[in-house]
Amino acid sequence: MALDLMGAALALHRFGLGPRAGSISAIASDPRGAVLAELARPQAGQIADADLQSSGAANRAVFENNAERLARQRVAQKRRREAMQDGMQGADMAAEPPADAEPAGEVPLPQQIYVREAKARYDAAFAAEIGFVERLVWFWSNHFCVNADTTVMAGAYEREAIRPHVLGRFADLLLAADGHPAMLLYLNNAASIGPNSVAGINRERGLNENLAREILELHTLGVRTIYDQADVTNFAKVLTGWTIFQTATDPDRGGEFLFNRRMHEPGPQTVVGKVYAQGGVEQGRAVLADLARQPATARHVAVKLVRHFVADEPPPVLVELLARRFADTDGDLKEVATALVGAPEAWAPERSKLKRPGEWLVAGRRATGLPGDARLTTRASFGLGEPLWRPSAPTGFSDDSATWLDGLPQRLAVANRFAQRVAERVDMDSLVDTALGPLASAETRRAVATAESKPQALALLLMAPEFQRR
Repeated sequence: MALDLMGAALALHRFGLGPRAGSISAIASDPRGAVLAELARPQAGQIADADLQSSGAANRAVFENNAERLARQRVAQKRRREAMQDGMQGADMAAEPPADAEPAGEVPLPQQIYVREAKARYDAAFAAEIGFVERLVWFWSNHFCVNADTTVMAGAYEREAIRPHVLGRFADLLLAADGHPAMLLYLNNAASIGPNSVAGINRERGLNENLAREILELHTLGVRTIYDQADVTNFAKVLTGWTIFQTATDPDRGGEFLFNRRMHEPGPQTVVGKVYAQGGVEQGRAVLADLARQPATARHVAVKLVRHFVADEPPPVLVELLARRFADTDGDLKEVATALVGAPEAWAPERSKLKRPGEWLVAGRRATGLPGDARLTTRASFGLGEPLWRPSAPTGFSDDSATWLDGLPQRLAVANRFAQRVAERVDMDSLVDTALGPLASAETRRAVATAESKPQALALLLMAPEFQRR
């Protein structure tokens, strides 16, 4: 069988997370089959790490840590007041640390949790043979984004809500993501109260429409499609009561999902032309199930997938193919991914898509064979405008290449720093073939070969247009 080295290199950059040593030749006999094979692997996309906490456990740990820290502060403040009353001044007082100081050298617990979760994510990406399933995880995590500044659960959310369903049915993914405590906190639904519910009447507090609006606009139907403001308001009423256990009052279940009937707006609600008379939590589940099966949802998902993997201007024929496959299989995401890889339009030789910063950083580490430090990687990603699990808005990070063009000078600075640290450990004689193979232009090969130093050669390779693009 003839080897398709060009197709193999294209597959690793477009559908995966970049080549590793030997991976281009390893899949050259059947690049499309190798990409599809990742979808069939047992536990594809899962992360099994006993050291990682569940979202609820992380939430409770941080709450308890903060409570203990507050207690230490108050004890220290009390001692200061007592010392002042006793007339103790000077050196003893000056030597005492500020009441709100962290113990020397201690990294705050939320940051510890964040780095552990980031390391697990980057390790999975580094170890993947191709990385197609990891790319799908990253895509869906961005589609259903939350923010680590809002909740310590962001990493656990990706493991619990996204990864188990990334090759399952969209309806299950939608319910898992939008019913997860991290999402309920991020989009303020945990505090949303039905105006006519028991809690709403007693507390005179009201509705929050954020989650309902973003589900309709971003997660399912798409902006300005088949819904109106009344649908947003009614759907928000449906979702009242979707909240979490409060750790202050329930230390064993704090941070976990809770349906609170006292907060739920009573009565039927009409959403996108259908009346939902179900009671309690089932009302919201029924709406989500129907939204998952709307033709507008199929098209919205298809457009986003094609834009992410293939082109800023998605080819209509490919969008139609994926939307039809989505509808015909009841939102089977594995079948949709299979259709994407099987379409000739997805293998167009033009490489117009610019890798997002996170993909580019991981691709550099895979090419060099050096996994790197999760803290340095998250810091670099932050500096490049894509801080891990910290999008600036519920829309997530953009997949339009134009968004990232202005950051290329910053990428050069990151490439230079990385090259200065690792170039001496890298075999530059083989790296161009490892990282790009037949995709490497004569200009890139010449620039790397004639570089003044190994760090300069590595930086030039990482900044080459062929390496920057999917």
